[in-house]
Amino acid sequence: MKTIEINDIRKTYKMGDVEVQALRGVSLNIQQGEFVAIMGASGSGKSTLMNILGCLDYSSEGDYYLEGVHVNTLNKRQLADIRNQKIGFVFQGFNLLPRTSAWENVELPLLYDRRRHVKNPRQKAIEALQRVALGDRIGHQPSQLSGGQQQRVAIARALVNEPALILADEPTGNLDTKTSIEVMSVFQELNDQGITILLVTHEHDIAEYAKRVVELRDGVIKHDFLIEHRRIAEEENNEMG
Repeated sequence: MKTIEINDIRKTYKMGDVEVQALRGVSLNIQQGEFVAIMGASGSGKSTLMNILGCLDYSSEGDYYLEGVHVNTLNKRQLADIRNQKIGFVFQGFNLLPRTSAWENVELPLLYDRRRHVKNPRQKAIEALQRVALGDRIGHQPSQLSGGQQQRVAIARALVNEPALILADEPTGNLDTKTSIEVMSVFQELNDQGITILLVTHEHDIAEYAKRVVELRDGVIKHDFLIEHRRIAEEENNEMG
């Protein structure tokens, strides 16, 4: 089953009288359960693509389907519902409320759900924290947690609505190497449980935790490869060399 299907996505920004083409015809399919890293230098279009996939912005042209829903046809309220129900976000800056406990931070998306389909939001939040090994920190505020623990709270918050997709935008950007490894291991464990993850990063060593890498350059896809296949090809080339 396809979680994401985009066809010939284009995005043009107007800067006064000048038009800037951020995306120039991007087509991409992501299957349920994939772990995909999107890479690219500044200005490559990766942030624009992330905003479109996260239903934070519309494309200028092209079609986007999220679990079969034609996103281009949705109004702003419907987009907000899609973001709440189908997408979990993890950002570089954690984006936690400072004087609020871990479980209350994780509970927030459930409180914004107009359908109120979760009868016990607190219990759901605690279960999400347990999934990221923070069951013993549910009452702690962000200031009482390390950077890695704060990011795991953010991951739990992204998980709590059981989304179709987790979008992680430079999730290790504020973390040291050891903590980055711990956080990426959490993403790998969640992916092993069947969760679809889309990671935006400019760091090659972080992208290596994914199973597939899509590289953007000047608003188009330049490379799209499976990590394991690339490793095999590199090993064969080394043997031939």
